[in-house]
Amino acid sequence: MRYLNSVLILVVSLGFLACNDQGNWFGPVYDVEGNLARDRGIIDEYLQTADFDSISRIHDPSGVVVIVKEEGTGSRPQSGNTVYANYIGYLLDGSVFDSNLEDVAKENDIHDEERNYDIFSFLLDVPAGQGGAIEGFNFGFKRLRSGARATLIIPSPHGYRDNENIPRIPPNSVLVFDVEFLGMD
Repeated sequence: MRYLNSVLILVVSLGFLACNDQGNWFGPVYDVEGNLARDRGIIDEYLQTADFDSISRIHDPSGVVVIVKEEGTGSRPQSGNTVYANYIGYLLDGSVFDSNLEDVAKENDIHDEERNYDIFSFLLDVPAGQGGAIEGFNFGFKRLRSGARATLIIPSPHGYRDNENIPRIPPNSVLVFDVEFLGMD
């Protein structure tokens, strides 16, 4: 019994040591709600100063803002559809960090000779590592009809969060994407 009590005390003690200051077992937890609240203010300020030629603006409950520049005539995608698009991704300061368009990559000194600059395709509502895209694309493209042109403003929790290993994108960045919704399967 004494041995069992000693083991129990040891396990409980190790448990407290393993927990971080938020009581989580596996290290720090990304603060989705806190970052969404912070990013909401950043996005609101950006929208006050940005000049968009648009026909409508959609504020998705997720925090993603969809600025429709040209309405599509096709249907909206559903979970599991393959979406085909062209995109230009940039930060709020206007610096381009990625594009599937080779001429845009060259113009912005981000061209990669090893890369194929093809039409971007992703499975809607599928995680990025399994054929999907960042979460913000899922929210944004669900609001568009095939054939649309739009700008998606994506808060950091629906982009790359606090990932420090994404080239040209600082952690916790709000992302802006000009997209052309080419079609879907």
